[in-house]
Amino acid sequence: MNLLLLEDGDFIAADRVRLSGRRLTHLNEVHRAENGDTLRVGRLGGQMGRGQLLQLDATSAELQVAFDQPPPTKLPITLLLALPRPKMLKRVLQSVSAMGVPRLVLLNSYRVEKSFWQTPFLEPEAIREQLILGLEQARDTVLPEVIIEKRFKPFVEDRLPQLAAGTLGLTGHPGDYPACPRAVEQPVTLAIGPEGGWIPYEVEKLAEAGLQPVQMGERILRVETAVTALLARLF
Repeated sequence: MNLLLLEDGDFIAADRVRLSGRRLTHLNEVHRAENGDTLRVGRLGGQMGRGQLLQLDATSAELQVAFDQPPPTKLPITLLLALPRPKMLKRVLQSVSAMGVPRLVLLNSYRVEKSFWQTPFLEPEAIREQLILGLEQARDTVLPEVIIEKRFKPFVEDRLPQLAAGTLGLTGHPGDYPACPRAVEQPVTLAIGPEGGWIPYEVEKLAEAGLQPVQMGERILRVETAVTALLARLF
């Protein structure tokens, strides 16, 4: 935890917070914090700053806080991601949040198993938990927007063209395609498929919506690796 992320319910005064639960455990067991210590803090959805630890014990912690720094700038990207398997989804959500993706669309695909959509990790609170862990890692305060689309064709035909309008539309897919561009300086809409990749029909439909297929070489990457590699390459 590189940033102590604070929510509205933590405030007991305009400049004072009281913490318990996971963050208190982290202060005691990981930070090994002591009264008087100064810690990096951020208000969820707001600014970052410093907090001085006024009181810490096994039941709660109180800090006096002040905010004077904006959060880091988000990447200019909308990421479309075929829903990964549940255990990988948790890691991907943290990575996406930490790397500064402002909007994530979790999308169905032919190779996405139906059982994946039943996972409790897709519950709003479960998604939020993983996104917050990513924010704490990267020192950010603004949650990404997560959109769930369970029907591929209606989304790609009816909503994606407008979503991708005015952006560089790309579909990450192995094959005989142009190389993924590097260090782009314009907004991007990027689609990344499931394990095994998009099927040809899906690549074609994404292209019709304005997302042209690109590749990163002959190696087939895990979804979580492909997400990180493509974001790093693009930006």
